[in-house]
Amino acid sequence: MFRTIDALEVKGKRVLVRADLNVPAKDGKVTDTTRIDRSAATLKELAARGAKVIVLTHFGRPKGREDKYSQKLLVEPLAKAVGQPVAWADDCIGPEAEKVIAALQPGGIALLENVRFHPEEEKNEPGFAKKLADLGDLYVNDAFSTAHRAHASTEGLAHILPAAAGRLMQAELEALGRALEAPEKPVAAVVGGAKVSTKLDLLGNLVSKVDYLIIGGGMANTFLFAMGKPVGKSLCEKEMADTARAIIEKAKAAKCHLVLPVDAVVAGEFAENAPNTVVSVDSVPDGQMILDAGPASIEAIIDRLGGCKTLVWNGPLGAFEIAPFDKATNAVAQAAAERTKQGKLLTVAGGGDTVAALAKAGVEEKFSYVSTAGGAFLEWLEGKTLPGVAALEVKPTHSGCGCGHKH
Repeated sequence: MFRTIDALEVKGKRVLVRADLNVPAKDGKVTDTTRIDRSAATLKELAARGAKVIVLTHFGRPKGREDKYSQKLLVEPLAKAVGQPVAWADDCIGPEAEKVIAALQPGGIALLENVRFHPEEEKNEPGFAKKLADLGDLYVNDAFSTAHRAHASTEGLAHILPAAAGRLMQAELEALGRALEAPEKPVAAVVGGAKVSTKLDLLGNLVSKVDYLIIGGGMANTFLFAMGKPVGKSLCEKEMADTARAIIEKAKAAKCHLVLPVDAVVAGEFAENAPNTVVSVDSVPDGQMILDAGPASIEAIIDRLGGCKTLVWNGPLGAFEIAPFDKATNAVAQAAAERTKQGKLLTVAGGGDTVAALAKAGVEEKFSYVSTAGGAFLEWLEGKTLPGVAALEVKPTHSGCGCGHKH
């Protein structure tokens, strides 16, 4: 169990909120405000409840204080998202921050400068965490996407001040909990992407949690190769064949059905609208590469999803960036979205390529929950404890906390 802001008495209190406003920007202008917009709910609610809201975040990977990584460019889009002026402090500790916070009225919001301008942030240095803590009375972590990092502002603070999860963090943890900790069965997982090697822990954890593991993308080629199928000149980690076979055995033992492509769309080159044909996975020609799952595979996957109650999705099923090799990803995503709309399927997706693939398929808003967190989402699926989440957990006894993670 983790504490939420429902448990905090915030009126008149200084509340430090760790948000993730690390947004894409070009020429000093923010180009995508998704993360800012998603963070607004917590900030607005705290302000409405009479808190003095102090926003901590990072932007980029600065080496010390670098003007190009100043967060001043976030003030305007943040003010727009929360619907009120946002005060600015050009440091996150010390007299500059203290002065701005002292001037804040209840219901006011301030943004402090980049926490990563101080190298002690990423080292989770206790002295730096203490300097941050001196600025507030309460701590709210609303940055799930940085929860896999034990930094001063994401983990250290929670050990000094009374701490709780913000609404965004809460939504993320509840969605992941419903999808993997106490899911409605049967559960399916779609795992795609280029390489098995980067998703070993994920596959190993999922075979014991899901009923159907649907493998696509370049990863599927490695499994097909491990099963003795020809893969032509497809992207394939041949050195991972033994590992793939071990995962196949582990899945059998766990009674998890592995779903691999039965047919494939092949082409001679990786290019937009390259001449292509559909072949059985038993007869991929030598000079061709698999770029997508074929129509029979799409039908089989959609058919499987028809009987499922929960779907976790990470990674595309083919070379979704270029037509027509985006067909499998689009078709399966649209079928999952349709079942979600009918109330028959809980769909939780996340990871960088996944968000892009679902947006391209036009279903990003139609899944139950799409996480913008890359690394943190993956580590959660791998069954790892996230330091930023663990620090928010209610501590009395862990024997029966039911959160499914080791403490």
